[in-house]
Amino acid sequence: MDERLVRELTPAVIGVLVRRGVDFASAEDAVQEALVQATLSWPQGAPSDPKGWLVTVAWRKFVDAHRSETSRREREQRVDAERPPGPTESADDTLRIFFLCAHPSLSSTSAVALTLRAVGGLTTRQIAQAYLVPEATMAQRISRAKRTVSRVRFDEPGDLATVRRVLYLVFNEGYTGDVDLAAEAIRLTRQLASMTGDEETSGLLAMMLLHHARRPARTREDGSLVPLADQDRSRWDTRLISEGVAILQTTLARDRLGEFQAHAAIAALHADAASAEETDWVQIVSWYDELLRLTGSPVVALNRAVAVGEADGPLAGMRELAAVDPSVPRFSAASAYLHEKAGDLSLAARLYAEAAHAAPNLAERDHLTRQAARLNTALRR
Repeated sequence: MDERLVRELTPAVIGVLVRRGVDFASAEDAVQEALVQATLSWPQGAPSDPKGWLVTVAWRKFVDAHRSETSRREREQRVDAERPPGPTESADDTLRIFFLCAHPSLSSTSAVALTLRAVGGLTTRQIAQAYLVPEATMAQRISRAKRTVSRVRFDEPGDLATVRRVLYLVFNEGYTGDVDLAAEAIRLTRQLASMTGDEETSGLLAMMLLHHARRPARTREDGSLVPLADQDRSRWDTRLISEGVAILQTTLARDRLGEFQAHAAIAALHADAASAEETDWVQIVSWYDELLRLTGSPVVALNRAVAVGEADGPLAGMRELAAVDPSVPRFSAASAYLHEKAGDLSLAARLYAEAAHAAPNLAERDHLTRQAARLNTALRR
């Protein structure tokens, strides 16, 4: 059975059932039962219309589950009268399910879990493993999310920006367990971009592709981090880079700049440099200027200060960094880097150690600890 095809069809089939009047939770349950039946039946011969097969079986599963309800006959008669002939459209149905799973009434964690389940087609076990929580905990989270969106009117307009944020959260989880969440986020964002033609969604896709292209060079065999400047660029995926740049160029030509497009432009400039020394930091600073104008984000201001340090020297970078709130994540790490470039190794070592203490994950903490140890060793010589 083509697992990728089944996962791509899942949200469209759920969308058909919801459009027919089935509440979201019941629709998702019925589709999951249909998928189980598909795993048993399709190896002996896949149907010529896989989506139509799944819709038919899922509908029967729903009807069977609600046969004892007094409203069953009315619902069946109403749907039979309204049902259009032939295969139902998939793009609109799938897009509505994207919107429902990323509904503003859900928390970020619930929206991510529900998106991976109902749009991504992942099992509860796979999602739980990816987020390092017990399967029962994830099942409860998804169940609560399904109940929440079941109260949402299906004709309410969706929020594309919220969907993008959810997909970006999935992408940032990277790879855990047996599910490559970064690749899954790219697949779903590609699907969303093709349905909407939205510039920012295309910008998000380009950014994901460009960052994902560097993944093979991002860590050593022992799992330790490799900074961008030290990465073996021959290990970057040139196919993903080419695709990301092409999408970005087409998107920027529409002249409707957004946050993710600016992020992608910065990633493209890094990807375009054959070596760290050849990086066009002046252009990168100009893109950070645009990004800061669009977002006003203190994190962007911090990253811009580091870029200024590369373009105009560490003292200029430190002047820019002085305007950033020291409570911003990774402030100490940025300050350590700029002080090291300025030659103040003693202060840089202390700042690296301080940054390691505040690091959000073990890999980053180990990297910063090594940086502090490297400078302390140099100072003792």
